[in-house]
Amino acid sequence: MPSALTLQSLPLFPLGAVLFPGGVLQLRIFEVRYLDMIGRCHKAGAPFGVVLLTQGSEVRHPGSKEAFAGVGTLATISEVENPRPGLMMIRANGAQRFRITASDQLKHGLWIADVERLPADMAVPIPDDLKITATALGRLIHSLQEKVDAPGQMPLQGPWRLDDCGWVANRWCELLPLSPQLKQRLMELDNPLVRLELVSDVLARTGIAN
Repeated sequence: MPSALTLQSLPLFPLGAVLFPGGVLQLRIFEVRYLDMIGRCHKAGAPFGVVLLTQGSEVRHPGSKEAFAGVGTLATISEVENPRPGLMMIRANGAQRFRITASDQLKHGLWIADVERLPADMAVPIPDDLKITATALGRLIHSLQEKVDAPGQMPLQGPWRLDDCGWVANRWCELLPLSPQLKQRLMELDNPLVRLELVSDVLARTGIAN
């Protein structure tokens, strides 16, 4: 019997983007393999796994091959809309990271995997020399709040944890125009302070956190 730290036959959604714990994912779904999967997950209140594509495309083509990173993030569905038959719009939230231990592709193209959950980031206070990254993020959040009509339109979700290394680093990783490969490497880091230090270097080079 699987332990609480493992999940068997987790449905996967390979994407050209990286989902971070605490992040927001909005998807427009029209492929049959994902319409069925998301419908089942929503009905059961179950998560699905988001993994970064390393080969292939998000939309399946005949004869194409798909490959993806070995570490991903659980996604829990918070909103579902069906604007017309064959189209689904969802909003999901990033939960715990996981590592794939085995995977298989079903006949209709859906990937499933056995995974082990990875520990959540430890709560690490932001050191004085990195507090500028949190201050800049706070300003950006305030600016975004002034521009949207409803909280559900925000690309970030609260509660705002501007005193926590991992949370601040993850939000900057989502907002900065970094390559998916770099975002994946940052997401896989187990040390949230190191992740924030690397993000701080990017912010310094771009002049955002000055």
